[in-house]
Amino acid sequence: MDMFDKNIGKEKLASLELAEASREKEWNYPSFVRELFHGRLPWNLIYPFPEQPEADKEIGTEYLEKLEGFLRAHLDPDEVDKSGEIPYEVIKGLADLGAFAMKIPQEYDGLGLSQLNYNRAIHLIASYCGSTAVLLSAHQSIGVPTPLSLFGTEEQKKKYLPRFRKGAISGFALTEPDAGSDPRTMKTSATPTEDGKYYIINGEKLWITNGNIADILIVMAQTPAKIEKGKEKKQITAFIVETNTPGFQAAYRSSFMGLHGVKLGLLKFNNVRVPRENILLGEGQGLKLAFLTLNTGRLTVPAAVAGMSKLCLMIVRKWSKERRQWGLPIGEHELVASKLAAMSANTFAMDAVTWLTSHMADAKKLDIRLEAAMAKLFCTETSWKVIDDTFQIRGGRGFETSPSLKGRGEAGYPVERMFRDSRVNLIIEGTSQIMRLFIAREALDLHLKRIISIMDTKVPILKRIKDALSVGIYYLFWFLRLWLPSFALRDIAHLPIPIKKHMLFVQQTTKRLAMTMFLKMLIHQQRLESRQNILARFVDIGTDLFVMSCACSYGLSFSKKELNSQAGSAIELADLFCSQAKVRIARTFEDIRRNQDKAARRVAQNFLAGGYVWLENEIIK
Repeated sequence: MDMFDKNIGKEKLASLELAEASREKEWNYPSFVRELFHGRLPWNLIYPFPEQPEADKEIGTEYLEKLEGFLRAHLDPDEVDKSGEIPYEVIKGLADLGAFAMKIPQEYDGLGLSQLNYNRAIHLIASYCGSTAVLLSAHQSIGVPTPLSLFGTEEQKKKYLPRFRKGAISGFALTEPDAGSDPRTMKTSATPTEDGKYYIINGEKLWITNGNIADILIVMAQTPAKIEKGKEKKQITAFIVETNTPGFQAAYRSSFMGLHGVKLGLLKFNNVRVPRENILLGEGQGLKLAFLTLNTGRLTVPAAVAGMSKLCLMIVRKWSKERRQWGLPIGEHELVASKLAAMSANTFAMDAVTWLTSHMADAKKLDIRLEAAMAKLFCTETSWKVIDDTFQIRGGRGFETSPSLKGRGEAGYPVERMFRDSRVNLIIEGTSQIMRLFIAREALDLHLKRIISIMDTKVPILKRIKDALSVGIYYLFWFLRLWLPSFALRDIAHLPIPIKKHMLFVQQTTKRLAMTMFLKMLIHQQRLESRQNILARFVDIGTDLFVMSCACSYGLSFSKKELNSQAGSAIELADLFCSQAKVRIARTFEDIRRNQDKAARRVAQNFLAGGYVWLENEIIK
């Protein structure tokens, strides 16, 4: 048993080392969220809320009108859900509209849309057909166009990017049957030929969105390991692979509870011969490429789920006025009304986060790795609540399919389909659990960099003592600054009282969060990495503080648009969201201080050991 435990420890350490070697280590630009975790509120980074330039907005609006007209005329989402196919004519029509080249620069025959306009397009499509939105976003957000545009050589860009304007489809092949969030367990290999001009790829990939219909893939594979400082270091490399290459096979199409029109399953690589010049970014740089691509790639998911949530608002608004129970429209009953209010405030907050992070991506003046991860985490979890509440409010009609409703002569609201389509959003492009661990690691980065030499037994003792003194002095003054009153928000004195009140709360709570995190680091030290519940609670508080800030800034932006009725209601929505977030934050701080984590771990261990098998009685196994 001891040997088994040691092996598990070594495997975990190896996985952590690989992930650590691949992550971005430098912070070359400011980060709003990073500052929050260290007790500072850089309000100027998100306020005033950025405005889309009028010329760029017109480009996006004109394109959205074309998209909407085409989709309404040619695509039936219910038929896609039933048949499991997006018709060829629709895919061709989307290609003719340049939908597979939205983000590709114009110099490579793309539309050259900004991140904001691209997200507006996915937001629109997702409100209508989830399968079509996934087809386009998986192709463009994490598929070949984005990493190739970011890291490709000029020769690679000229060769492949123009093909997407003609409708070529792509995907990103990372996941394997036995390798998901832990890429160290990847088995797909790429072995160089003797002359070094080619690599031979062998292995399998699973659940690669668009993989079964892709023309070009980014494929992650293990290349020969290197020896660094006497230790073997795994090399994961990204290859551009054309699927018409001999040896490639889309071996199986998987079937899922939702998104029936998306084609993905099991891909097999049997001696697939790829030219060396098809390596992207460099040998051994595959995971780094994946992390960097996802920084902006994740932003499409918030845009999509916000679009779905807005359709839910329309559905419940109409239904809550039409449906009467006990002499009143159901929307006037308090239990339903409270859901409607929360759904409205949460959708407003999703909108704020989506468009702020989209602006950040276009501006390229901030490091948005934390903001993008938080946007994905918050919007997917919140939209799931919105859709679930829509399901509940619609009652039996939420459970009934859209075609069945239409068959009975009722409005065919696709709540049942959206319910099935949306659940996977909490899993794709980083599960909620992985997002929390990723955010926690990045949030603690500054602290870890300061204390790493003190904890390293290989560092000479005198240097460790010197570093410890220096770090001690730094944290003494850091703690004093956190306790002292802050006047950084004196410039918001003119703002509406609800917004000013909430932002002062955010400012004070960031300090409390920073102090709590640091104290837990001192208490648990290296064991903190395994205290995932504590880390998740830090992230949940930080996420609420970030979204509160976004919602307040976004609400204030409406007062500048000469839309007085919208300005008032926007402030009202921001106020409700922030008030509810404060309750969650207070509860989460209490959970950090007093929780049942130990008891839960003990029960989980007993469960895995078979201690509760008796609970599985009288079922058909």
